Amino acid sequence: MAELHDLTALEQAAEIRSGELSPVELTEHYLARIEQLDDTLGAFLTRTPELARKQAAEAEGEVVAARRQGRALPALYGVPVPVKDLNRVAGVRCTMGSAALADQVPDGDDHVVTALRRAGTIMLGKTNTPEFGLPCYTENALAPPARTPWDTARSAGGSSGGAAAAVAGGLAPVAHGSDGGGSIRIPSSLCGLYGIKPSRGRISAGPLLHDVTGLSTSGPLARTVADAAVLLDAMAGTLPGDPFAAPALPPGETFADQVRRDPGRLRIAVLTETPLPDVEVHPDCRTAVAETVTLLGQLGHEVAELALPVDERILLDFTRVWSVMAASRPVPADAEERLMPLSRYLRGRGRKVSGTDFADALYAFRVLTQSVADGLMAPDGGYDVILSPTVAAPPPPVGALRDDADPQAEFAAVGRFTPFSALYNVTGQPAVNVPLHWNAEGLPIGVMLAGRYGDEATLIALSAQLEAARPWAHRKPPVW
Repeated sequence: MAELHDLTALEQAAEIRSGELSPVELTEHYLARIEQLDDTLGAFLTRTPELARKQAAEAEGEVVAARRQGRALPALYGVPVPVKDLNRVAGVRCTMGSAALADQVPDGDDHVVTALRRAGTIMLGKTNTPEFGLPCYTENALAPPARTPWDTARSAGGSSGGAAAAVAGGLAPVAHGSDGGGSIRIPSSLCGLYGIKPSRGRISAGPLLHDVTGLSTSGPLARTVADAAVLLDAMAGTLPGDPFAAPALPPGETFADQVRRDPGRLRIAVLTETPLPDVEVHPDCRTAVAETVTLLGQLGHEVAELALPVDERILLDFTRVWSVMAASRPVPADAEERLMPLSRYLRGRGRKVSGTDFADALYAFRVLTQSVADGLMAPDGGYDVILSPTVAAPPPPVGALRDDADPQAEFAAVGRFTPFSALYNVTGQPAVNVPLHWNAEGLPIGVMLAGRYGDEATLIALSAQLEAARPWAHRKPPVW
């Protein structure tokens, strides 16, 4: 017999609107699952059962009134959506994964949290993240490591590892995440989820956490394309003061609408060799891409091989910018020694980057962005989509990427594991992880699709077509 967490977020929302399911009942179900399984999965840094129950009770009253009045409610009304602990929720601890900020409690919401409140979602808690979201695993000094429910000896990835562990393990139907170098797509791959890194400027990062580099954005993690699309609708929107604004959908359209749209015949480039030197791509990741190529051909798409020139300069520029971002995180002067070794290393490196070197790196980002837009993905003859592995290897054991004794070596290892993802943070293009493959050990191996800037719609339509041809939501991990 199916349990409540077997339902998709949209199925839960439909039952709430019809009166078959109450937000209170659904919230209590997930709070019980969190109590039972979170110590194993490491999904949450802070649980908020009192807030969740209060919001659920309010939502229940509003649902009853709306049904009586024949009034429509937002698509995810009454559905739980946890928030990653890099974002602020008023009155709830926001640690950013750091022991140095363990007692920080903001008095206001980030804009994306305000959007989630407006959508009527329920806040179960703040999901686990590595310190300041810097590495691609989720291990910190505050909570157990985030583990993939497909094999709890292995990492859930990062930096949205807690969000991915929560959704993949049935502790939440969908989750908010963020992505500055692959941090939604990486854990989605390791946990068998569909995750969207939206276009730069699609979701407001205000009012205090604006990323002037343009690398980072919030985005959804979900078990299905439709659930991710409707959560993107709930979070999307720009506000005065935002430094970027992605092109809007045509009037009256939503991202949820794109799930039902035929993507047409697309020209798709396949990238299996990385633009970084000395990186080996695991055979399982190559197999996942090869199987996807076959499926795309069967669906009528044109697929061609693509090779990007090896370019160490972009790695150097990204490292400079990433280090400056790490150094700019506000840390009390007497708390630096409480930071993780990788954070201290990157902050020290960032303080040595000159203003002109930082500006030159950002300019190099813009040059790359323009060359991709005008050449590789030009609307009048370029590719519509780029397919690649999401990461370069299957889910690693917990602790395998971490090296407290040599954080410089750790940062290099992180780069070798994630050689494909950061390109689209640099260019601002939308990119998604699609969970189409599981290896012989039963571990999820995702593939990544990237689209033109502002064109999440094509990625969602194509992803839904792939999902219909090879469904994945019926797969359940050992921890479920």
